[in-house]
Amino acid sequence: MEYVDHHGRETAYRATDFGDGAPVLYIHGSGGYHRVWTQQYGPDGVGPAAAVDLTGHGESADIDLAAGIETLDAYADDVVAVAEETGARTLVGNSLGGGVALWVALERDLPLDALVLCGTGAKLGVGDDLLEMLDSAFEAGVEAVHSPGLLFHDADQETVERSKEQLLETGAKVTARDFRTCDAFDVRDRLDEVEVPALAITGEHDGMTPPSFTEYLGEHLPNCETAILEDCAHLSMVERPEAWNEQVRAFLAD
Repeated sequence: MEYVDHHGRETAYRATDFGDGAPVLYIHGSGGYHRVWTQQYGPDGVGPAAAVDLTGHGESADIDLAAGIETLDAYADDVVAVAEETGARTLVGNSLGGGVALWVALERDLPLDALVLCGTGAKLGVGDDLLEMLDSAFEAGVEAVHSPGLLFHDADQETVERSKEQLLETGAKVTARDFRTCDAFDVRDRLDEVEVPALAITGEHDGMTPPSFTEYLGEHLPNCETAILEDCAHLSMVERPEAWNEQVRAFLAD
């Protein structure tokens, strides 16, 4: 792991150098950390890469943050710091990470070549029952988001268990903060400000941010392609990595 100091804190990231060109910067979703992108930043992935651990995740220390805009701003600062350190000009975000990528495009002065918005949307509402469960019965909440048709469609048990372990390692405080930040996120009235080329992509069985969210991004972002991958759900890059990587490589090549 490598580290960058900014805003009085240290942000961790994993960097790899398979291929030519500037790295792509990967941003994980709620309760995750950089390892969710293993099949993208590895030798058979998309190319040179950096994958960030947002504040409070993985090897990045936590700070006291209120859910919502304060958390979103802090995570955007993490991303900008790693992007400036590595020279990344393409942001790839899953779920909350996609929201962070959009927030950087809207609120930060970071030169960008492209966005890849995976399993995300312009609004990321979360049900009250799940929010309450994450606060009061965290392990049950982790099990709930791993119900069929949410994070995964037909992943093997080892993949599902690894995903559960990530959320459990991150812990209740940060994971619940992430989901509440998702619930507060809504940039539907600002999408026309995002002029950077984008690819919105998800799985056909995504029950957390359904394909209609991806289609909405395609319709309302000024320059956005869409792709719906078969036989996978919210974590399409984990469940169908070869198809996902091929789609993203083709988009970035253009």
